[in-house]
Amino acid sequence: MSTENKITHITPVLIVKDAAKTLSASLQSLSSFAEVIVYDNGSLDESKKIASSFANVKLHEGEFYGFGPTKNLAADFASNGWILSLDSDEVLSEEFVAHLRTLKLQNDHLYTVLRTNHYKNREIKHCWGRDIIVRLYNKDKTAFTDKKVHEKVIQKDLHVAMLQGTVKHYPYSNISDFIVKLDRYSTIFANDNAGKKGSSPLKAILNANFSFFKTYVLKRGFLDGYAGLVIAFSHMATNFYKYIKLYERNKGL
Repeated sequence: MSTENKITHITPVLIVKDAAKTLSASLQSLSSFAEVIVYDNGSLDESKKIASSFANVKLHEGEFYGFGPTKNLAADFASNGWILSLDSDEVLSEEFVAHLRTLKLQNDHLYTVLRTNHYKNREIKHCWGRDIIVRLYNKDKTAFTDKKVHEKVIQKDLHVAMLQGTVKHYPYSNISDFIVKLDRYSTIFANDNAGKKGSSPLKAILNANFSFFKTYVLKRGFLDGYAGLVIAFSHMATNFYKYIKLYERNKGL
């Protein structure tokens, strides 16, 4: 694609760690953008090599300070004010990219997009469903919260508009991915809430069991088949380890 046909007023920004399985597909879907920022925080796989192979990617390396602070740090490297914040396991649809080309951005707006969630190549319609999430914002007007997990773009005094097209999300490609991520996220949760939030073994068990029931029964995860069982059990395990790790941090164990 010639330079004059590139999208030059929006910079996609991704924070990356050990994302070699999904990063190439994500960056390929960003080929229409003149500038893409990849902020790598300690990858040991081929992520940095993959990022460097794309001519429109500017690779930066640094520490991970939690999702909110790290996303804000990564956005600072963008030359544009408008930031398209993405995860390294998300792929833009052609319709979404085409819509961005024609969109007249307004500085007092945030922009949301419909995200579909997939396990392997199957869309998960019940356990995860579809999300409408803020993905496009002006960093001169707002930023992500400082929360280390479950970060969100601050919407105060800004209008919200919906973008056309979808973002496809591929968070897990196998069982091992669930195990690695539940350990990582539960540790971040425990560290972030130590001394601020109470916990106990009973609370860990109750939260875990309710999480499974909510995902598999109330959200009808059983209709997602085998994948639904895996996801519901992963939610259960994540919640158990979140609160049992927090219990250990609070007790100094």
